[in-house]
Amino acid sequence: MAHSLKRSDRGFTILELMIVVSIAGILVMLAEPSFVGAVVKAREAVLKQDLFTMRDVIDQYKADRGKYPPTLVELKEAGYLKRVPVDPFTKSETSWQEIPDQADGGVFDVHSGSDLVSPLDGTPYNQW
Repeated sequence: MAHSLKRSDRGFTILELMIVVSIAGILVMLAEPSFVGAVVKAREAVLKQDLFTMRDVIDQYKADRGKYPPTLVELKEAGYLKRVPVDPFTKSETSWQEIPDQADGGVFDVHSGSDLVSPLDGTPYNQW
């Protein structure tokens, strides 16, 4: 006796699968730009926080010792930082631009070492 299959027992047709895959692809394409924008915003937030922290620690070092630190590594060695942060755009802890004090020497400010420009406000990260 032959076993008869109903339409609902046979599975999906290739057309139905193509429609589902196409809809999923469209949804991914729509979500991708906002995901990339969120990643950039997160990296910018990390950069701002790292710069704020390092500038604050530089000021603390100056207040405690009466002079600016010779390098950012000195802040770590003196116990002001656990580690020199990694620049979120260059992905390196050695790419920071150390801005020297003209009068006393030492590092009085720090900027990102990245040549990229913020898509949100149009300013280069190395000017933040």
